[in-house]
Amino acid sequence: MRHAWINEEMSLLKRDFLPSDLAPELTANGIAASVAVQAEQSEQETQFLLRLAESNPKITGVVGWIDLRSPDLGKRLHELSRHKKLRGFRHIAQSEPDDHFLSGESFVRGVSQLTKYGFTYDILIYPKQLPAACELVEKLPGQRFVIDHLAKPDVKNRTICQEWARHMRAIAQNPEVRCKISGMVTEADWRAWKPTDFRPYLDVVFEAFGNERLLFGSDWPVCLLAASYKQVLGIVEEYLRGWPETEQSKIFGENAVRFYGLEMTQHGSAN
Repeated sequence: MRHAWINEEMSLLKRDFLPSDLAPELTANGIAASVAVQAEQSEQETQFLLRLAESNPKITGVVGWIDLRSPDLGKRLHELSRHKKLRGFRHIAQSEPDDHFLSGESFVRGVSQLTKYGFTYDILIYPKQLPAACELVEKLPGQRFVIDHLAKPDVKNRTICQEWARHMRAIAQNPEVRCKISGMVTEADWRAWKPTDFRPYLDVVFEAFGNERLLFGSDWPVCLLAASYKQVLGIVEEYLRGWPETEQSKIFGENAVRFYGLEMTQHGSAN
């Protein structure tokens, strides 16, 4: 089923969101470019995102989907590598019933083939799947990874799970692993969150990954379930208030440019 993860509570998302919808948000918030990330487990969506990127200069990169366990993976990667804006892949591992899906032999073998083409891999999981993510990155020391949405800690109940924090610190020991500061508002109380709710979680990832391996991400349009683009940006801006501009620039764009290998035609943030 297309976008099966969108339930009735998320009915706001049951429409098309296109670059023309995003453009005003980028302009209003001083964002120079964006990276489009897959939301459907299909190559058809990947091709759709690539077509959008080809005609929209503000989309500087695409993180698509491909069947990483397919016997034809090598051939497909070779064919897809001709797309300059295709920078990496993601699988919605959070929805897999097997908490050890990421560390399965066939999946690890598939991710290992990304390195040859310089493709990144976005890790989309819940905290319970962090042990498998740790195994995955340990088995593939040359592959570049980024954890999406801080691995979705339980912000809503405003408690720091010690297991989540321990595993985040452990996976951060691998220098090829980054973390995306994104998706926090949808893990909080959608209607009653406060900026201070996120500080304890940000403290953990800033300690674990440092300023060089953290990337801001808006998670637009999914963030609209709980906050506007401006509010999401404001949470991180408030956390970084008083930091040198050079350090803030890393979080809001430079780290993403380096990680994904983006070609920027103008200066500014990328998310």
